[in-house]
Amino acid sequence: MMDALSVVSQLRDLASEPQNREVIVQDQGCLPGLVLFLDHQNPDVLFATLQTLRYLAELPPNIPTMKNELGMMVSLENLMAREGLSVDITALAQEVYDILNAPANPPPRSPERQRRKKSQFFINSTNKKAKSITLHIRGLDSSDQRGLCEEALLKVRGVISFTFQMASKRCTVRIRSDLPTESLATAIAATKVLSAQQVVKNEAGEEVYVPLNPSELEVPQNSALPDYLPEEEDESPEKKADRAISRTTAKEDSSGSWLNAAAGFLTKTFYW
Repeated sequence: MMDALSVVSQLRDLASEPQNREVIVQDQGCLPGLVLFLDHQNPDVLFATLQTLRYLAELPPNIPTMKNELGMMVSLENLMAREGLSVDITALAQEVYDILNAPANPPPRSPERQRRKKSQFFINSTNKKAKSITLHIRGLDSSDQRGLCEEALLKVRGVISFTFQMASKRCTVRIRSDLPTESLATAIAATKVLSAQQVVKNEAGEEVYVPLNPSELEVPQNSALPDYLPEEEDESPEKKADRAISRTTAKEDSSGSWLNAAAGFLTKTFYW
């Protein structure tokens, strides 16, 4: 049975894949439903909704549609001003709001400002409570290893969002500023098959790897984890690779795609 948290968690997982972001935003039910979730009382639903919107906003053509969606900007403003929310939720709401509200054609920046902007990937310039870490992950060779890494990072309290670049075996992680980078290495090393190094630039502007020694300190854990897309036992490797996009594009399937079912839930169940 679908509930708000399971629906938005699965939408977030779909939105984490770049090829799905346009389809989700164009769907008539999903974007309005996400706006409604911004008024939800469950902080887990709020956080997952903001993560989903952050992923969708990574595709520039999506931004005008998202900004013009009825209630989107007002709901984000209300969320930023809402009392009693965690720093993670407030900071992510501010980030999504700033991305959607940015000028369509910003004035050209000087080379120095461009360099500073690149070093602040995923971080709003006014947000000092979060930081972005780029990791090179040894062993990140397949979707199975990516799944292990996702599970490890999602368990760390203080991780706000992350994206993968599988071709270069990298993961960009946005975390609270008070979370030690070594905590990420410790969580990843706990998988027993993966290890992480931090990617930084030296004085010459060249990328170098900095070893991260897993710490002996206890890694802060999230107490509750959302539901994720179920694995299907009979899937071949070819079908498994296409699972996310097939769920969003198979509109003609007689049983209906998962996205259609989610959109139906979003548009018909407004009792929260």
